[in-house]
Amino acid sequence: MSQRSHLMRRVVVTGAGAVTPFGVGLSTLWNGLLAGRSGIRRITAWDPSHHESQIAGEVPNWDPADFIDRRAARRMDRFAQFAVAAAGEAIEHAGLRITDAIRDRVAVVVASSSGGALFFEQQTRVLADRGADRVSPFTVPMFLPNMAASQISLTYGTRGPAICGAAACASGCQAFVDAVRLIRSGEADVAITGGSDAGVTAVAVAGLGNLGALSRRNDDPATASRPFERDRDGFVIAEGAAVLILESEEHALARGAEILCEAHGGSSTSDAYHITAPDPSGDGPARAMREALERAGIAPATVDMIAAHATATPAGDIAETEAIRHVFADHVSRIAVSATKSMVGHMLAAAGAVSGLACALAIRDGEVPPTANLFHPDPACDLDYVPGESRRMQVRAAIANGFGFGGQNASALFSRYDGPEPAA
Repeated sequence: MSQRSHLMRRVVVTGAGAVTPFGVGLSTLWNGLLAGRSGIRRITAWDPSHHESQIAGEVPNWDPADFIDRRAARRMDRFAQFAVAAAGEAIEHAGLRITDAIRDRVAVVVASSSGGALFFEQQTRVLADRGADRVSPFTVPMFLPNMAASQISLTYGTRGPAICGAAACASGCQAFVDAVRLIRSGEADVAITGGSDAGVTAVAVAGLGNLGALSRRNDDPATASRPFERDRDGFVIAEGAAVLILESEEHALARGAEILCEAHGGSSTSDAYHITAPDPSGDGPARAMREALERAGIAPATVDMIAAHATATPAGDIAETEAIRHVFADHVSRIAVSATKSMVGHMLAAAGAVSGLACALAIRDGEVPPTANLFHPDPACDLDYVPGESRRMQVRAAIANGFGFGGQNASALFSRYDGPEPAA
């Protein structure tokens, strides 16, 4: 697949887990994406009637006691509960046993953009309504964004680095880039990595709505998220977690693990343009994708799929289209561009993690999820967005994109794993 130096440590994907607006479980997510279903509904956790945007991708029927010790779960915000559950499924899917022999070599790299915003918002109301002495002593430990990674470490007994990167909506893809770096540097042999957020709160929805970022199609939630569509009017906020297990090739082969694909890390860039708006030229995202390919030694013509950031904002979708066009030039018409947010909404830090998971499974299964709700394509967005139905096709390499407020961009690169390279 590439012309890497034989001295570069290869990294592979061996497991995955997910908690999403479709429900709990990897197969639940993957089957929902391939079927083009929607996980968007009217908000149920609180009364949204006074908000201009009243819809979201909430995790349905969530009971943390199904996956986590009940006492421990009470000391975790919802975002950390999601992360622990998704990590547990990923560990099981990988057939990984975290024993004393390896626990010091297992890293956790799980990002969050909003951390325990839900619990913090609840405790702010307690302070206002009932007084300071009624505020939970666990407010700060439950609010801190690093608690998704920390609670995974506590639950599963990992003792390598536990890292939380906050790069807004680029965080999930950035986690994959950082996890590969840890393994390649020799600091870890295994990384539990991805993103988790539970940001469907009254304050967040009000703030993003007042910013003009959210869709207001309250009468038709299932079709509200419309990436690349002429009449798109913003994203639909969502919650959940997605986690991959990354391992050094030698570690995975030594234990006889099933390998889903190869992970190459990627690249991160900054726009230096605006706090919320993307650079219309798409230069920052283009540099992230181009550098990811160059560092892996993979030719642009090898890329068959892009799991796009694709928030369905008017400026963002055009900027990403321009970036893809710049990087892939004559090959761009042969790339399947898939927008998972059209079905599960924007899961914040977990969004890029879902995109990476979609890349890994598309490579494994030879099927690319569709972009739903593409009724009238925007003439300025003229790529192959896999409209309506999933597509059976070979995927040799795939890129997951994540772009965030502040002008942060991250692209994570995955490819088919064809076995160990012959000894020199």
